[in-house]
Amino acid sequence: MSARKPAVPSPEAVARADRRRLAAEEGVRAIADVEKQGVEVRKNMARLRELREAREVADAALAASRQAPAVKKRKRKSPV
Repeated sequence: MSARKPAVPSPEAVARADRRRLAAEEGVRAIADVEKQGVEVRKNMARLRELREAREVADAALAASRQAPAVKKRKRKSPV
């Protein structure tokens, strides 16, 4: 049992190192993709919020411009 590493790595060690390297690269790509999607989602949410707020302002202006209908008083029947 020697504590030294062999000068030439075994094929299994090379394959394991390749798998780890590929997994690390894929992880970096996945994180970048998730961050990109998050930016797109936040941008869309901001756009939708602006549209909703504009619609609410327009609805409030329309409601304010309409006059409330006059409440009609009911006539009492004469006791005849």
